[in-house]
Amino acid sequence: MAITDDVLVIGGGLAGATAALAAAETAPDARVRLVTAKQSTLRHASGLIDVLGYAPDSEGQGQEQEQGQGQTPIVDPFAELDTLPTGHPYERVGGEAVRDALEFFDDIAGDAYAGGHTDKNALVPTHGGTVKPTARYPTATADGLASDDRDALLVGFETLPDFEAPLAAAHLEAAGAPFDARGVTLSFPGIVRDDAKVTRYAHLLDRNEQVAAAGEDEIGAREALAAAVESHLEGEPRVGFPAIVGDDRPAAVRESLADALGVDIFEVPMGPPSLPGLRLEDLLYAALEDAGVRMTSGVPVVDYETGNDAIDHVVVDRNGAEIPHEAAQYVLATGGLVGKGIESGRERVSEPLFDCHVPHASDRYDWFVDDVFGEQPYARFGLAPDRELRPLDANDDPEFRNLRAAGAVLGGYDYAAEKSGAGVSLATGYVAGTRAGEESE
Repeated sequence: MAITDDVLVIGGGLAGATAALAAAETAPDARVRLVTAKQSTLRHASGLIDVLGYAPDSEGQGQEQEQGQGQTPIVDPFAELDTLPTGHPYERVGGEAVRDALEFFDDIAGDAYAGGHTDKNALVPTHGGTVKPTARYPTATADGLASDDRDALLVGFETLPDFEAPLAAAHLEAAGAPFDARGVTLSFPGIVRDDAKVTRYAHLLDRNEQVAAAGEDEIGAREALAAAVESHLEGEPRVGFPAIVGDDRPAAVRESLADALGVDIFEVPMGPPSLPGLRLEDLLYAALEDAGVRMTSGVPVVDYETGNDAIDHVVVDRNGAEIPHEAAQYVLATGGLVGKGIESGRERVSEPLFDCHVPHASDRYDWFVDDVFGEQPYARFGLAPDRELRPLDANDDPEFRNLRAAGAVLGGYDYAAEKSGAGVSLATGYVAGTRAGEESE
């Protein structure tokens, strides 16, 4: 027997979660299901919601500031949306939809995120000492914005080599940050292994576990950390830590450290695995549960059947058993080349699930350019949709009338160079889910 829903979203990242939430809001009586084959890629993300950081067709687009040759970050991303080329995902959905999607995200995120007060990008320092233009950012990073002219002390830890605080501080200075930054590297109280997971640091602070402090009996981890940092302060009014400052209770941990040190505390987003990404995942999946979205994880979609120019049902593999899932509307949000939603072989580039058309040059030597910093054609590979986000075939006709696509599976943009990945996932997920919800009724 087939499992029947009104809307079926395939993919559990930011685009898929947003699409499922938008469908559920648009059609409250609809049965909405999210199916994902593996853990969400959100745990590998920075947790920042970028809309558009750099213009997509300027020389040197998206290069990091410390290289001294990157273009100036975009101040107001919304002022640039109308200039994007035909086929860019933002051009497909329109600027108003981008705004609507951000407002939708703001309602979900509540006070966990900041940035909704302005159209301008914020400049958020990252773990390498670069700054990233972004539209929404975790509240935990708010006191670390590069536009803030207050001096900052960056604190790294010997067992956490992914964040070299002195190097990050030097890079910020070289990038022209309007404040003095210093970096120090300390021992993290209670952790001696360099293979400890980032969640171990966070949970130790969440629970304020007892740890051995220098020359003292055991004390709470928060107090021990504050004591270790205090002797290194030279009047800086704010202190930045790698993004490990609590998981279940990050606000309480920051408040404790701020009170003990008499400074503002902020987090610097890290590479994967990313606690801000994990927090965003928790936030979205809690919202999905509250919205009544049914979730099926660990089950890849392996086949599908069609009828009357539409997808009739898909087949998922559940521990070797093939289970049909049918729905009125489908949203494909399986990721791009990195997420395996788009695959590249020696002869062709393809979308592996529905074999939707992926525009690309027939000669694979035209898929890239020799300049490592050049505009790489393969970075824009993905599905070409209509304005309803239905993937188009080679003749510019919809592949299936009840399928939409969202997120990195779409082509026509370079999310890494533009710093637009999360924004595109959010905007296209919102539009695809809304349309799917409307047509499911």
